[in-house]
Amino acid sequence: MSQTQKKQRKIRKERSQVCILSSWMSLVLFVNFSSFPFLLHTQYFFPLMNNQLCPSYPLPPITEGKQDEYRSILEEEVWQSRKKNFWPEASENIHMVTQRYETLVPSCNAKMFAGPFAQTVVLHGAAGVGKTTLAKKCMLDWTQAGQARARPAALYLSCKALSRRGPCTLSELLADTAPGPRRALPQLLARARTLLLVIDAFEELRVPAAALARDLGGDWGARRPAPVLLGGLLKRKLLPAATLLVTTRPEALGELRLVVEQPLLVEVEGLSEPERRAYLRRQLGGEAQARRAWQLMRSNAALLRLGSAPAVCWMLGACLRLPADEGDDPGRTCRTATSLLLRFLCSRFAPAPGSCPRPRPRAPLRALCLLAAEGVWAQTSLFEPRDLRRLGVREADLRPFVDRSLLLESGECAGCYRFLHLSLQHLLAAALYVLGGGEGGPGWGARGVRTLLSKEEGRRNPHLAHVGRFLFGLANEDRVRELGAAFGCPVSTELKHELLACTVRSPENGPFSSVTDTRETLCRLYESQDEPLVKEAVAQVTEVSLHLKDPTDLAHASFCLKHCERLQKLRLRVEKGVFLDDDTASGSEAQAAGSQNDEHVLPFWMDLCAVFDSNKDLVFLDISQTFLSTSSVKILCEKLSSATHHLQKVALKNVSPADAYQDFCVVFGGHETLTHLTLQGNDQDDMLPILCEILRHPKCNLQCLRLVSCSASAQQWAHLSSSLEINQSLTCLNLTANELTDESARLLCKTLRHPKCFLQRLSLENCHLTEACCKELSSALIVSQSLTHLCLAKNALGNGGVKLLCEGLSYPDCQLQTLVLWYCSIGSNGCHHLSTLLQQNSSLTHLDLGLNHIGITGLKFLCEALKKPMCNLKCLWLWGCAITPFSCEILASALGNNRSLISLDLGQNSLGYSGVKMLCNTLKLQNSSLRTLRLRIDESDPRIQKLLKEVQESDPQLTIESDKQDPNNNRPSSHDFIF
Repeated sequence: MSQTQKKQRKIRKERSQVCILSSWMSLVLFVNFSSFPFLLHTQYFFPLMNNQLCPSYPLPPITEGKQDEYRSILEEEVWQSRKKNFWPEASENIHMVTQRYETLVPSCNAKMFAGPFAQTVVLHGAAGVGKTTLAKKCMLDWTQAGQARARPAALYLSCKALSRRGPCTLSELLADTAPGPRRALPQLLARARTLLLVIDAFEELRVPAAALARDLGGDWGARRPAPVLLGGLLKRKLLPAATLLVTTRPEALGELRLVVEQPLLVEVEGLSEPERRAYLRRQLGGEAQARRAWQLMRSNAALLRLGSAPAVCWMLGACLRLPADEGDDPGRTCRTATSLLLRFLCSRFAPAPGSCPRPRPRAPLRALCLLAAEGVWAQTSLFEPRDLRRLGVREADLRPFVDRSLLLESGECAGCYRFLHLSLQHLLAAALYVLGGGEGGPGWGARGVRTLLSKEEGRRNPHLAHVGRFLFGLANEDRVRELGAAFGCPVSTELKHELLACTVRSPENGPFSSVTDTRETLCRLYESQDEPLVKEAVAQVTEVSLHLKDPTDLAHASFCLKHCERLQKLRLRVEKGVFLDDDTASGSEAQAAGSQNDEHVLPFWMDLCAVFDSNKDLVFLDISQTFLSTSSVKILCEKLSSATHHLQKVALKNVSPADAYQDFCVVFGGHETLTHLTLQGNDQDDMLPILCEILRHPKCNLQCLRLVSCSASAQQWAHLSSSLEINQSLTCLNLTANELTDESARLLCKTLRHPKCFLQRLSLENCHLTEACCKELSSALIVSQSLTHLCLAKNALGNGGVKLLCEGLSYPDCQLQTLVLWYCSIGSNGCHHLSTLLQQNSSLTHLDLGLNHIGITGLKFLCEALKKPMCNLKCLWLWGCAITPFSCEILASALGNNRSLISLDLGQNSLGYSGVKMLCNTLKLQNSSLRTLRLRIDESDPRIQKLLKEVQESDPQLTIESDKQDPNNNRPSSHDFIF
């Protein structure tokens, strides 16, 4: 044997200490700041050999001289494994992935960080997708990248171990993982710029982010708790020049980002779809079996997502290799995560063919479930001997599960255990509720279900959501019996009733009261696969808001909502990617992928659309921010047209594809029950003619039409104007954000003057109207006997336009009551014209001048009108009108003399303490008619708080609203007052 062969044999003996990688996976880098604008695809291996998971041992210190030897063995074994066993048709081009990885990923190349800044890289992803493996591979790459004189080093810290360690210094913390003798550590830390520090499994730290954020002041020698020292490293108080590589699960990513600054976020996605197919082909030993397994995984979006973890992919293959019992369809038993994991769990204890089944005691299973549940509540997946002793669990009880690879002996510390996959731990934690209670637990048994499913506990512990879903999965009596039969233990059937008690609540406070609660509730109900349970849970539901983010959500909603029979309101939002995007599906490959996607998704969509058949009382439908395909639009329209329903209000906002609006308009044409229709965000210019046909239909009972951002020609606007003259039902028309030419505006005003036009409320907000259009509007206001509400917001009318409008408003026959002139470039002269109008016994009772710079002069004109007895103004909105404390004396005087004003909006005006004091003094002393006052209040000023309290005590009927600087709350109430 040559010297080289001996050296390679020696290193092969050490590979149990290195994470040997044996199945290819993928990751995608997402960069959250502009310094790293790249998107990279690379591949690596995970321990999954011969269908038995190997324990992952912590990587030993990588010393000088070992890098090339490790890499030689790694690359040779990886390449041969892939070339011979895994990918028989692999080409030499695949081997180049490793080189691209070393060159392009800065987090594993010490030479890339010659600049003055240090980098924090965060690997985040679901459990079991290979974050730790990738981090350890980065350690190898890091030490290989440096030159001999630079001598880069990589250190490894496990948060699982840190959470159990007592107080220590930074040197003591790093000493166990540092290469070479302990006395060499100071020299290593002195070269911190060439140091890669891996902090693994941040989610296992069991310390709140607030404790990590303590300021250590860079004291290296201080003896502190290990998590506090870790916080110093993450916040760059300690070793600020080192490069950090942190791994975490998504549920802990929020807390981690409270500690680290500007991290490079790396999402580890796990096995890609081609890699899953290839693995199943290798595991099942044939193309036909692999194709069947892939079709099963592909048809189940939840299973497809879980399958990115090699352990889950292995469990699926193991389940499909099992001989099916009579009438047992493996596809049905693997439909949900609960059924897959339960089938796998029970199969590991199935008797060998031909052997006699033996009864199994209940204690070992309960011991395992107790361990899993305690870990869930403690938010840990690693169990030490002291954990076993505290729970009264013997290692002998766990041995059957260790022998069957359900429980793994961890290499991080002697006598420690972890579950094969986190989802298996969650399932077993839920199973403890079915097996019955125990003493000293956090609430086992049916009585503890409410605690586990509560929102408060869920916010503190994200693991409880997964356990809650498995609880619903175990509510299925067939599965519970399967568990009891496999382990020979009695099971409880009380869980189903307790779950129903937690699910069936009032619509105001129940699980369907928000989009987030609805999504989680549908997920739980789907997991049960128990139609009687689902039917009882949704029997009283009258309103649902669906946000379908992926095909999984669609599957959940379609399974549950078909049992709703009292639904009255449905809001629907579909994210991009659920269906094939018609705009981007170009080329034969994209079309084939889209066809395959539709094959699995459209059946769920058909079931969801069946809600229109089963709900005869459905009166409200809102489809917003939704991306559909041509096929899904066709199915939806067919259901809407064929079902006997009584839809009254329909809103379609920002729906893709754009031509879907035409199909919907055809469906709703002639529907006598439809009274309110909203169409928003359509770029097509051929939808308006169809809408005109709806308005001209003799059975049209449409009362309110909202047409927003519609592209149309002048001729098409002319057709709409003529249709309004024919239609006898429409009373409200909203044309917000439509670009109207002077000619289109003239035709619309001509329609308003028509004796058969019954429009009462009209919004022309942001329609590019000018001063020239105001003359036509003024003449329409004189003639129209029905128009009472007019919104002209966000049009540059100016003072001249206001003057023309006031001429029409001053006529005795004018019926207008509400005029919205928000952000119309109106100054003090415009206020003078309005003041004159208001003093003439005008019909105007509501006036909005928000976001116009009227200043002290304009306010003075308006206050003169408020003092006059002929002024009928009830509501005045002056939001953001540059009113200062000096103006408040004038306004206070007007309020003291006015007896008609009931609502005043002064939001987003800096009145200060002096201004608020003047208004409050007047309101306390005078018998004011004001009932609602909106102010920009400095809540930190106790003087203002005292004034407001005194005012409300003197006049209990007065409501003072605080106008906070919230961009979502910056429009006064008149925004919705028109409709």
